[in-house]
Amino acid sequence: MSNITLQTVSYPNLGWQTAADIYLPPGFDAGQKYPAIVSTHPIGSCKEQTAGNIYAQGLAEQGFVVLVHDASFQGASGGTPRFIEDPAIRVSDIRFAVDYLQSLPYVDAERIGAIGVCGGGAYTVHAGITDHRLKALVSITGVNYGRLIREGFAQFKPRMLAKNIASMRTAQAQGAKRDAANLLPESVDAAQQAGITDIDVLEATEYYKTARGQKPHGATSQLMSFSGAAMGWDAFTNAEVLLTQPLMVVIGDKPGGFGAYRDGWEIYSRAASEHKHIVVAEGWSHYDLYDQPEPVAIAMAQVVPFFKEHL
Repeated sequence: MSNITLQTVSYPNLGWQTAADIYLPPGFDAGQKYPAIVSTHPIGSCKEQTAGNIYAQGLAEQGFVVLVHDASFQGASGGTPRFIEDPAIRVSDIRFAVDYLQSLPYVDAERIGAIGVCGGGAYTVHAGITDHRLKALVSITGVNYGRLIREGFAQFKPRMLAKNIASMRTAQAQGAKRDAANLLPESVDAAQQAGITDIDVLEATEYYKTARGQKPHGATSQLMSFSGAAMGWDAFTNAEVLLTQPLMVVIGDKPGGFGAYRDGWEIYSRAASEHKHIVVAEGWSHYDLYDQPEPVAIAMAQVVPFFKEHL
């Protein structure tokens, strides 16, 4: 880990415990004040995957204290029922992470930023729109989950999905079993045999369902009956007015069905930030930016100096 110190912590969040890892830089001195970054994992992911072992570790190596948490109701964090993916809660997790970082004597409370990957990238942007304790924001191949659930998850029939969610929620309130849906096929072969050709679905399956990215808490599961709140959510609401912090958006130029390419250009154009940058990793895809050395290096070559300038 290049002399990185890793601490595992648990702190209160809305009445349950949020599990997090804190990456401390080489030569860490608890008597000093460090800039800090909140790192937020993708939908269906966990803190040990790309937001942690790639971006948090890489930023810690550059002198930042980085906190990466498991979303509430997911991973090692508390809360029941399990596998809830509610954008308001995910954004609240980021706010609580800032609270916690500000309580640490070795963190400079005026130099806290945030980074997120995939859904975590858009959650990071949304948190920054109304929490200006976050002084700089980075979205790595960020996906606007509200749009994704209305379009891709709903197969472009959002009203039908909303009706189905309502029916599931009613049945479960009356005693029906809660079953979390696996968001991905069991293997790339199974996906291809089912006729799936979308690059994002195939590469997500290859990442999450093989040794490349698989981790015990990376469940890729979601309790769809509790997804109604996401149907009316938009990650970029009021960005034209309230998103004023320095912003960096990193995307690959191979578009896929999850929409990071489109969403990246949208928030870049809509943000009111005076200092905003978009980095396009040419020849690389959404999931390449999770862990592949060359596109990650392209991202980090821009992200590190961005954070050093603005934190």
